Amino acid sequence: MPSGPIEIVVFEFTGKFTGAILPELERLVAAGTVSIVDGLFARKSEDGDVELIEIAEVSDDEDAAALSGVMDRVDGLVSDEDVEDLTAGIAPGTAAAILVFEHTWVIPLRDAITAAGGTLVENIRIPGPVVDEILATVPDED
Repeated sequence: MPSGPIEIVVFEFTGKFTGAILPELERLVAAGTVSIVDGLFARKSEDGDVELIEIAEVSDDEDAAALSGVMDRVDGLVSDEDVEDLTAGIAPGTAAAILVFEHTWVIPLRDAITAAGGTLVENIRIPGPVVDEILATVPDED
């Protein structure tokens, strides 16, 4: 069965990962909205060195290990070069969760479009903060 679109997101944490995001991730997975197909934790030291830990391999931190429970499979889609690029933007002294989502909600829509003779031509993602910046420059239509 063909996969849905894949998206990589990086969440930076200034403190210890507490697992507070787990209920929402569990809800999204249970609803079939997304499937989490890969994930890493990264810690960036004050001098910029990055330590990586596969989420599926975490065992010494209960909150972090619980995140592996929402992962549907581990596909190894993130390369070393990707990780280097993805962690370049996190601040020294912070940690990050790098999650790879499959947008499973798209699969039935894609199948319906294909059955109707359609083809996906392009897929563009615009990050929320960029949308907010653009919308802030658009005059109100009062």
